[in-house]
Amino acid sequence: MFGDLFEEDYSSVSNNQYGKGKTLKPKPLEPPAPREFTNLSGIRNRGGTCYLNSLLQTLHFTPEFREALFSLGPEELGSLEDKDKPHAKVRIIPLQLQRLFAQLLLLDQGAASTTDLTDSFGWTSNEEMRQHDVQELNRILFSALETSLVGTSGHDLINRLYHGTVVNQIVCKECKNISEKQEDFLDLTVAVKNVSSLEDALWNMYVEEEVFDCDNLYHCGTCDRLVRATKSAKLRKLPPFLTVSLLRFNFDFVKCERYKETSCYTFPLQINLKPFCEQSKLNDLDYVYDLFSVIIHKGGCYGGHYHVYIKDVDHLGNWQFQEPDKNLKALQNEKDVDDPLTVLKAVLLQEENNLTPVDQLGQKLLKKIGTSWNKKFKKQHGPLQKFLKLHSQTFLLSSDESMVTLQKKIFLQVESDFQSNEQQILQMLASKSPGLNDTTTCPHWFDINDSKVQPIKEEDIEQQFQGKESAYMLFYRKSQLQRPPEARANPRYRVPCHLLKEMDAANMELQMKRAECDSANNNVELHLHVGPRYHFFNGALHPVSSQTESMWDLTFDKRKTLGDLQQSIFQLLEFWEGDMVLSVAKRVPAGLHLYQTFDGNELTLCEVGIVDGEDIFVWNGVEVGGVQIPTGVDCEPLLLHVLHLETSGDSKRREQLVESPHVFPANAEVGTVLTALSVTEGVILTRSAQSSGGESWTAIPQKDMQRTFREHGLRDGSSVLVQDSYSDVNSLLTQEGKWITGTNEIDWLEVKNLCQLESEEKQVKISAAINTVVFDIRIKAIKELKLMKELVENSCLRPVDRNGKLLCPVPDNSTLKEAEVKLGSSLGLCLGKAPTSSQLFLFFTLETDVQHGTEMEVIVEETLSVRDCLKIMLEKSGLPGDAWHLRKMDWCCEAGEPLCEEDATLKELMICSGDTLLLTEGKFPPPGFLKVPIWWYQPQAPSGHREREDQPHGSSAQGVNWRAAPTQGVPGHMPAEVSLLFLGDIDISEDATLVDLKSQARALPPASELAVPGPALLRAWTVENKRPSRLLRADRRQLKEYKLGRRAEICLEPLRKEESLGPQDMLLRTQMRVPGQRAYTLAMDLVWDTTRGSSAGALRQRVANCYALPVEKIEIAKYFQEKFEWLPISSWNQQITKKKKKKKQDNLQGAPYYLKDGDTIGVKNLLVDDDDDFSTTRDDIGKEKQKQLALEKKHSRETLRANNDLFSNAGTPTRPRGPEASLSIRVGSFR
Repeated sequence: MFGDLFEEDYSSVSNNQYGKGKTLKPKPLEPPAPREFTNLSGIRNRGGTCYLNSLLQTLHFTPEFREALFSLGPEELGSLEDKDKPHAKVRIIPLQLQRLFAQLLLLDQGAASTTDLTDSFGWTSNEEMRQHDVQELNRILFSALETSLVGTSGHDLINRLYHGTVVNQIVCKECKNISEKQEDFLDLTVAVKNVSSLEDALWNMYVEEEVFDCDNLYHCGTCDRLVRATKSAKLRKLPPFLTVSLLRFNFDFVKCERYKETSCYTFPLQINLKPFCEQSKLNDLDYVYDLFSVIIHKGGCYGGHYHVYIKDVDHLGNWQFQEPDKNLKALQNEKDVDDPLTVLKAVLLQEENNLTPVDQLGQKLLKKIGTSWNKKFKKQHGPLQKFLKLHSQTFLLSSDESMVTLQKKIFLQVESDFQSNEQQILQMLASKSPGLNDTTTCPHWFDINDSKVQPIKEEDIEQQFQGKESAYMLFYRKSQLQRPPEARANPRYRVPCHLLKEMDAANMELQMKRAECDSANNNVELHLHVGPRYHFFNGALHPVSSQTESMWDLTFDKRKTLGDLQQSIFQLLEFWEGDMVLSVAKRVPAGLHLYQTFDGNELTLCEVGIVDGEDIFVWNGVEVGGVQIPTGVDCEPLLLHVLHLETSGDSKRREQLVESPHVFPANAEVGTVLTALSVTEGVILTRSAQSSGGESWTAIPQKDMQRTFREHGLRDGSSVLVQDSYSDVNSLLTQEGKWITGTNEIDWLEVKNLCQLESEEKQVKISAAINTVVFDIRIKAIKELKLMKELVENSCLRPVDRNGKLLCPVPDNSTLKEAEVKLGSSLGLCLGKAPTSSQLFLFFTLETDVQHGTEMEVIVEETLSVRDCLKIMLEKSGLPGDAWHLRKMDWCCEAGEPLCEEDATLKELMICSGDTLLLTEGKFPPPGFLKVPIWWYQPQAPSGHREREDQPHGSSAQGVNWRAAPTQGVPGHMPAEVSLLFLGDIDISEDATLVDLKSQARALPPASELAVPGPALLRAWTVENKRPSRLLRADRRQLKEYKLGRRAEICLEPLRKEESLGPQDMLLRTQMRVPGQRAYTLAMDLVWDTTRGSSAGALRQRVANCYALPVEKIEIAKYFQEKFEWLPISSWNQQITKKKKKKKQDNLQGAPYYLKDGDTIGVKNLLVDDDDDFSTTRDDIGKEKQKQLALEKKHSRETLRANNDLFSNAGTPTRPRGPEASLSIRVGSFR
């Protein structure tokens, strides 16, 4: 899903093996690449927008939609130049969509950007990085477009192209009366589970009937009694474009997790919908639809990637398949594909200038022959780069071994061989692929995967019937829809004039930028070192005077030849006489060294491997200053640090170790070191690093003294130690060949004196290894801290964490490795013995006082019961009474589940040393009982209670008004903070009913002061995060049926009138917005019967009836308290999925609204308030606080991460998956 976030640019990589470390000039910012051979533009993925890209490409390749949008001019939509002007009615979303479609049609770039479009949606960078469901986006985008086009000639664009209707009928078997209900749809949602094809799913939905009989009778309004009946549905009105959403994601109620249906699910390229429609007199062709787009999802239910197969109806793209690689085809004919040399030649012949990066050559080989180098050739021929070096007569590596090409002679020879087979290959391809590129008869299908566009064949669609990569949305168009001839292969057709001018100007600007970039990319800067200005000294070349006088800078076009470069240098160096040779030079620590010499005056600079910033030495090819110059890698000068003993000249003749630099050719014998020091006989030692971090010196045997420096692995900066044969080896080295430099950096432990005893030392460093026994470290620490010997029997070592907290003592008989103590860490020497293998060291504290430094400690037997452990902890903490219980602190330092089984041992409950237990007030209720905290919940003001449609209006409860009426800027109800008053705890049986709980709660002492009404006038909610959460219905249900859990809390809300909420009734809080103010009136309770429809339209109708307003004159929005945001509820009635004997699934209780009991619904009267904003001042304050809190959390995370990096290399736990975020598009009001 993340697209090409990291595009590698190999064009700026240096080809100079001997120029590493050069500072290259920065490349100019390259313009977007032009379109590829398909001549179609993709869309760049901005992190997680593949779902958006797929849908936008589908709409773009729906010509009727695209042209209908283009038909709306600036006089209706406004102009983007005016979008920031106050009071300007600019419809930004359709304008940006027009502009994007024009770019996809006309702008010569490989991929367009959706930045401007998503900005018009009101999306942030976080929303662009988060993937959403494309089916959800389709509905929300259509709703946003419909809202944006209100009052224009395109107000019915979505309705005209995508709107259809379904009629649901119930036929009475007795009186034959037909009860009918019509529903709208913009897309058909069909089942995938247990269905093999799209036709079968439609048959189940629109052909099969559901029969009401036996115990499931239907109440007929005409017969006025329960009768037998049949229920069915038919498609009544078909849209020109049919969108089908496949229900690939389901929920496993056994495993309690979501999963994706990957079974085979076929769909036709052409479908006849007549069997699923009401009988009519339309022509049969009116029911025939052709598939033109398939949006594909690859991945699972928690993430993945989208791309789309699209049929190019107008033939805008170049639908031609690239012919198979003719050179590799020739190889297959000759059965040479097993020869890596021949295969690599063929691959390089297909590259521009026969040049490719070495690290990409393996990928190109895999793409060409379908097998990687490692799998096919590595076992026999070794690594790819080594193979290229071994065949230097065939392959030419650049100086830094990053690029590879063919030698000139090999290139000419191989090319002629392949050209001789070209005619035969083409004939064979033509015979094997008849009609492959026949663009007139085949439908033009393309796979558009973000920025990448490639042609596919129609039969490739069958691969998307099943699997993790499978079809997710289908788009059909009526077969009778014909495109005008002038639209064929004409991307400028019906594009508005102002957009044509904008695209033409943009294309001209792109061409200019590409020309400038091409010129900049092909110019290289060369550093010319002139031979007569250098002299050879101490194994390398050095300037005679200064560097600036010895070097010239030259900017040259790398597309010119080496001969052109020599001619330019001749003109630059007017004093030059005789032959001129150009060689690669490199600065090494010893000076300037020469490598290979360039030859082949007819080759371009690119072909010989000259790159930007190259150092070139200009000389006669033989000598400099009368000295013959050694060249090449073999004789590269090495600057070594030679250590040897020198005797001082004073009377005591003391020996001291002296280090001096010396330069030797890399191919010289290592014994020349003795000659350079004028030592006739001696020993040479080389230094090697050890894993422990120390230095180890190894003597070179006498028989290896003839080997070269390079063979011994010496390089620039290496050190060698020279000893005379008569010197004392022990004067320099230990018997193990190591320098004595004190305690090694990572072979120690720091022990702090925490015994509360006076000591000269507060802390000491103790040398240790991972296999050192803890007891030895403790004894040594006591000695070095100069503490009393009595501590040997009454002390222990405890690790100190990064926060300074003392952890569980480590056993004396274990090693550091067994105790998981890291070298370099800190230990505290404390009073008291460490626990034995059968004992547990536990921390404990009060649950109300969980903070660092408040824990107490105790050592207990692991066979101790929870009850006895509790007694010990209560006694040690001095807490009175026995009304306490224990909880184990969880990983996030919060109170976890209680230790309910008081007779169980700590070992049985898997309590370990180092765990923290929390003393929590309150005794456990007996088995089968619950201890439930009861809260009193009084809304901020008396709320007018709106009952369901068939009940009279009621009123709220009498009681205490806890808050005054809301002031301006503060909503009247739920958007503000909720007030809860704690009444007390009650112990109640799980078999008791909800009404029993209410009665028992009324008996609590604080309830008498609040004049709590009878149980029938109390509404019960569960409490989560100090807010009412789940509404508890049906007073006569037992508490265990609600599955409250041991930590459940209940709040009671007073009513003025008894209520009886059915299972399908939803209780909502509605608030009317005050015109001209960012405030709301008092909240009203609204009971919404979802059995009469759970769509957005049904809720809008219910709210309109409640406030006695026309439905088209209101806007409603749901309030998300945790985000301080209002999400407008669309006016579209979406299609409800209906399958035999299955409940409706698509409704407001799903994404993105997730409507539930207690949610706040804001209502806006458009007759007096046309402001498109639902937010309040309190929302602004809340968002600002959240922003500050997020910044503080980010800062604390960064600080913690820094501490972790400093103190520990341990891995961090996997980040849990965050909650799914709703998708929304913010649209202005144009009513």
